[in-house]
Amino acid sequence: MSLIESLEWRYATKKFDSSKKVDQKLVNDIIDAAWLAPTSSGLQPFEVIEITNQELKEKIVPIAFNQKQIADASHLLVFAAWDNYTEQRIDTIYKHTTDGRKQDPNQYKDYTDRLKNAYLQRPAELNFEHAARQSYIAFAFAMAMAAELKVDSTPMEGFDNEALDKLLNLNERGLKSVTILPLGYRDENNDWLVNLKKVRHPKKDFLIEIK
Repeated sequence: MSLIESLEWRYATKKFDSSKKVDQKLVNDIIDAAWLAPTSSGLQPFEVIEITNQELKEKIVPIAFNQKQIADASHLLVFAAWDNYTEQRIDTIYKHTTDGRKQDPNQYKDYTDRLKNAYLQRPAELNFEHAARQSYIAFAFAMAMAAELKVDSTPMEGFDNEALDKLLNLNERGLKSVTILPLGYRDENNDWLVNLKKVRHPKKDFLIEIK
């Protein structure tokens, strides 16, 4: 099945079958897709938290305005962005880069100096917003991979970020939650959205062609 066909198949699942669990290998592939996603300057300024603990998922339900998919899902992924860029964070990823490529440790020093000059002078909130946008790219890759694997998902922004950050102790890790992604299998008999036609803006209103 093509990616387009997989994207046509997927939808924001409203009711998961809690009796069906996603094989961990498939979840690992979905996480790998997020891990391999491109990010600005290769900084990868976010982390993914994988949650299978049922008690913890139940605690997140009221934080997410009682969206039951969180408790019924097999796995829950939380995408959390760096709260700020720091010299150490920039140096760390470029050390991984030079080590992985067997390059001189100073191979990218001029570039990382420019990054530091650009980012470290800015307000933390502006840097967080930039990091959050990078996490959305990975979030989309994860959803696309899930669709390819015929794993259902529900993209969610509707939750109390501060409450989730506190519950997961994200502040201690210098992170702030951005999005959450329940993974599982649709309950076809009880999901009101499952058989409804996927509707988007007409292509003529969506696409601007400049020739």
